[in-house]
Amino acid sequence: MHKFHICPNFQHSGAFANPKRIFANHCNLIVIGEERRPMGITTAAAADGDSESATLLIPKAANPDKIPKDSFHLAYVIYFTLGAGYLLPWNAFITAVDYFTYLYPDVSVDRVFAIVYMLVGLTSLLFIVAFAHKSNSFVRINVGYVLFLVAIVAVPLMDLWYVKGRVGVYGGYYVTVGLVGLCGVADGLVQGGVIGNAGELPERYMQAVVAGTAASGVLVSVLRVLTKSIYPQDTSGLRRSANLYFIVSVVVMLLNIVFYNVAHRLPVIKYYNDLKSLAVNEEKEQKGELTGKLWRSTLWEIVGAVKWYGVGISIIYVVTLSIFPGSVTEDVHSDTLKDWYPIILIAGYNVFDLIGKSLTPLYLMENAKVAIGASFGRLLFLPLFYGCLHGPGFFRTEIPVTVLTCLLGLTNGYFTCVLMVLAPKTVQLQHAETAGIVLVLYLVVGLAIGSVVSWFWVL
Repeated sequence: MHKFHICPNFQHSGAFANPKRIFANHCNLIVIGEERRPMGITTAAAADGDSESATLLIPKAANPDKIPKDSFHLAYVIYFTLGAGYLLPWNAFITAVDYFTYLYPDVSVDRVFAIVYMLVGLTSLLFIVAFAHKSNSFVRINVGYVLFLVAIVAVPLMDLWYVKGRVGVYGGYYVTVGLVGLCGVADGLVQGGVIGNAGELPERYMQAVVAGTAASGVLVSVLRVLTKSIYPQDTSGLRRSANLYFIVSVVVMLLNIVFYNVAHRLPVIKYYNDLKSLAVNEEKEQKGELTGKLWRSTLWEIVGAVKWYGVGISIIYVVTLSIFPGSVTEDVHSDTLKDWYPIILIAGYNVFDLIGKSLTPLYLMENAKVAIGASFGRLLFLPLFYGCLHGPGFFRTEIPVTVLTCLLGLTNGYFTCVLMVLAPKTVQLQHAETAGIVLVLYLVVGLAIGSVVSWFWVL
């Protein structure tokens, strides 16, 4: 249950005189039944150390009756689809890695792809954070979608007209790596923008985006199972599978472009965008334009507000990426399931990741200290998986490995969603987008560290 705290600067008699001030003032107004209470712009945790439950900073409104309804849950479906869409290009590249490895046998394709994608994406996000106050998220996201589309259309076309399934055409390899880098730039633009936008909305929309990212993994697992079942596991089969992954990604990306450009016209989204505009204008009246030293100061305040949430998200992905998919796909074996074993494990992880990210509407852990502590608690997966690789015979069998992999996905999904939902509500509404971008930055750092650790922790 949310706690509300009266800010000391609420004492002046004009607090209720200007209705606009309820949207942006350091002390906001919320109507609860017939009782009017001031709502602090900071979380309950900031007001006292007793609770980390996050106050929903996006105003539940001066008059809740005027909040438009999300008819047919259309806005929710759109944000869910946007979450699924921006991860599909990367998933297409990494799922088609068998084909790329066949084409370019002299290079470690999967590692090169991961390093290029993450470094470029991280650099892109750093620039976006630094200049978020000077750029428009609507433009950034649409530019990102165009870059995504160029990259994932170019791969199958290049294979059709230039590579033609031939081994050792390294001109195609360098272009492919460049296209992976282009997707890294696009990912920074789109993921940072979409999560930033969701941070300005009620928590169900952030949950939709995060659950959508998990749905992307499930879709890829389904495609992987289908292609392995339908196509022969030879050169022709690998080529057709890879092209299918990219074709599906193109279709979903086109759908995302349409959905994103429709979303801002929905009444419920327009309502919250108007609230943000009021908050921005109020801040300009109080502080002036956020430029130079004032912006840097504000940015550091935002980073300070979300840093522990970000650290929790980083550690979640350090643990996950150090284990999955590397150790799960390369270091465990089954005489019964053979080459289906890693595919089943990856599918199990993705399904339980989606389940975890879908649990927050049923129960949202509002105590962020507990959620962050649980994120660090996931470090226990490292010795447990080590036991599955090098421990007694029973621990190396299919059941313990499968159960642990599913638990890894479940906890990854749930605690990621909890922290992503809570963190943007610790800052003022007009800064929620920047807070969301900062969280993505922490997430990518966690992914990068986890990818490096995955090479060493089982040695």
